[in-house]
Amino acid sequence: MGRNFENRKNAIFKTAAQKSKLYSKYGTRLYVAAKSGVADPDVNPVLRSLIEKAKRDQVPAHVIEKAIEKARGAGGEDFVSARYEGFGPGGSLVIVDCLTDNNQRTITDVRNCFTKTGSKLGATGSVAHWFDQLAILSFKGDNEEQVFEAMLDADVDIHEIECKDNTLTIFAPPGEFYKAKTALLQALPGTELEVQEITFLPQTIKTLSPDDLPMFQKFISMLNDCDDVQDVYHNVDVPP
Repeated sequence: MGRNFENRKNAIFKTAAQKSKLYSKYGTRLYVAAKSGVADPDVNPVLRSLIEKAKRDQVPAHVIEKAIEKARGAGGEDFVSARYEGFGPGGSLVIVDCLTDNNQRTITDVRNCFTKTGSKLGATGSVAHWFDQLAILSFKGDNEEQVFEAMLDADVDIHEIECKDNTLTIFAPPGEFYKAKTALLQALPGTELEVQEITFLPQTIKTLSPDDLPMFQKFISMLNDCDDVQDVYHNVDVPP
């Protein structure tokens, strides 16, 4: 068994570590969502949406329940949002969203990712204006007119409805996310949303050279390995 067993064991440990980090990040986000509002998903749409996303990412129920129970208790950690912007390998544009209970630790970790890959941490606002922050709802279907009418009847302000490859995607301002989702599910009960999130979309896509791409992928991997980093947005066309 020798080397094959060692390779398999290392792969198992790597997968377990990745899952542990994913669960930890969701635990923090769920805790913050519950603590900031009400620790009841029935009356807290932010928490409800996050629970749905966690389940899609196969986060165990006990991880979800533990985070919510922790938020119901007195005291607890005091997490705040932190956003960093900068320029990655090959002139790529990057936005890093974090949740932290120690700003100094977080900025040090993020700065190290930039420094060790020849990237440059920028000032607040230096990159964000090259992105559009949008609420996105995407699902299988082709009845664009029915969806548009549902949004119109519910007085939802939308940017665009895109129909491509039998998939409908609604793009709306971030503040319209829950209103749009409610209107959609009322008009089309049973709809399974493949994407439901508020995200940053780049206004232009950048293709990196074969020399820059490996360093960019290393950069993104390093950021995702940081405990406090929740989301990383960029403008690079990464090949599958």
